Amino acid sequence: MYLVDTDVIIDIQRGYGPALAWFASVPTLPSIPGFVVMELIQDAQNKQQVRKVLQLVAPLTIVWPTETDCARALSDFTAYHLSHKVGLID
Repeated sequence: MYLVDTDVIIDIQRGYGPALAWFASVPTLPSIPGFVVMELIQDAQNKQQVRKVLQLVAPLTIVWPTETDCARALSDFTAYHLSHKVGLID
């Protein structure tokens, strides 16, 4: 399963050639984390831009982390935040 991250979907949204070429080359449509969709909506300035985001991600499966995934993320974040400068977006 491919997961599309925010930076990649923004490049696709903006029509950036290499991102479009990659997207066209994947054998199956990637999935997108729900948090990424929320980030895209957060950047929208009006309802039209929200609709465009939703149209862009409509063919993609939206996935959410499980409770176990979130617990692991918190554990890793706690362990590596100070030593490796890991931030929330990482």
